[in-house]
Amino acid sequence: MTETAEAAIPRLLDEHGGQIYRLGLQVCGDPQTAEDLVQETFIRAYRGWDGFEGRSKPSTWLYTIAARTCQRMKRKRAGEPRHLESLSELLPTRDEGVLAAVDDEHPLETLDRERVRESVQRAIGELPHAFRIPLVLKEMADLSVAEIADIMGLTEGTIKTRLYRARMKLRRVLNAELPTRTGSPPDHARRECLDLLKAKQDALDRGVPFPVPREAVCERCRSLFLSLDMAHDACQHISDGELPDAVGDVLTERFAEM
Repeated sequence: MTETAEAAIPRLLDEHGGQIYRLGLQVCGDPQTAEDLVQETFIRAYRGWDGFEGRSKPSTWLYTIAARTCQRMKRKRAGEPRHLESLSELLPTRDEGVLAAVDDEHPLETLDRERVRESVQRAIGELPHAFRIPLVLKEMADLSVAEIADIMGLTEGTIKTRLYRARMKLRRVLNAELPTRTGSPPDHARRECLDLLKAKQDALDRGVPFPVPREAVCERCRSLFLSLDMAHDACQHISDGELPDAVGDVLTERFAEM
């Protein structure tokens, strides 16, 4: 690398410190642990900069350090949820109501965004660690599936599966807490609905729109897709991602001593 650690790491701290802090908040659950994560991540990055060969983006390398540090820190904590239902168990049942907001012309605009964000934040905290990190990296740090696979040392297929299940868990929480009504019976074959769901999840993975004509999607699928969009929107806007000034000051002093 042509750039020195003295130049590169403070720049990376400015660019990514807030997102690493947010990762710590969402995965570790409290501000003090999140601050510890930021400090340990950037100190390790500073010490290891000469060994960074540039095969990935510096930001991906940095998140790799953060994710591994976070995993090690989480092993010290009790109460970690160990199970997340399978994808088939997380699919809507025939008896599940549809979101009342699905009837609105612009449903996302009619929602109580603060209530949705609180529900999503709580649901993220209830995800097992192995599902929480990919979700936070994708939805809050806006990394690609390929980058997350590199960071976690897993295949892209495994990351996609974990993202699918995590999103479906979040949407189930929202569906249980927001107003619903009795839905019409499905007017598409189950296989068609499952194919549409996969296409919707793939669009979320790639960060692209999913413009499907209303008549091509049954009411139950529209409700499911709305809840996925609500969860995605909430993740994008969850606050508390700004790195406290004191953490940056401490790191600046540590860098000067190294």
